[in-house]
Amino acid sequence: MVLKPQDLFVAIRLALLPAGAHFRYTEAASALGLSRSEVHAAVRRCVAAQLASELAHRADAAVAVNRGNLVEFLLHGARFAFPPTHGGVTRGVPTAHAAPGLAGRFAPTDLLPPVWPHPEGTTRGRAFEPLYRSAPVAAAADPRMYTALALVDAMRGGTARDRSVAAPLLEALLAPSGSGGSP
Repeated sequence: MVLKPQDLFVAIRLALLPAGAHFRYTEAASALGLSRSEVHAAVRRCVAAQLASELAHRADAAVAVNRGNLVEFLLHGARFAFPPTHGGVTRGVPTAHAAPGLAGRFAPTDLLPPVWPHPEGTTRGRAFEPLYRSAPVAAAADPRMYTALALVDAMRGGTARDRSVAAPLLEALLAPSGSGGSP
């Protein structure tokens, strides 16, 4: 079993569900720009990697994210397992330290911001490969998902300073509902 980038994509979506909400494969597939079978396979790999677990006491084949393992992997392993590819100047959606969740926390620079290449993006910047190709679509549909993916990108491809600022924000965002705040 080998984790794929879309597995983290699905696990993040699962972690962002409101308390008591049921994970529905069809809804997740639509929100993430994946097929239902891709979501199902991602969940199976997440369970095998202990990023999620099946709730055996439930009849509806429910799954729950293992937040501790997920956060640990995002903070310490994602940058090694899924390093971003950087490209040239393009138009796209700001990510990492340039995204709304982090942008105001750093002094402005003359460097081009990292962006997910996207034809409907409004920011000119340096191409930064998203965790999964449909990240800009998922981010446009859900501001919390956008924040989470941008924070993960700061962990994957940011400087030590970017990571030190992003880590507690990511932990708080992925904390169980009611115990963490929004960045």
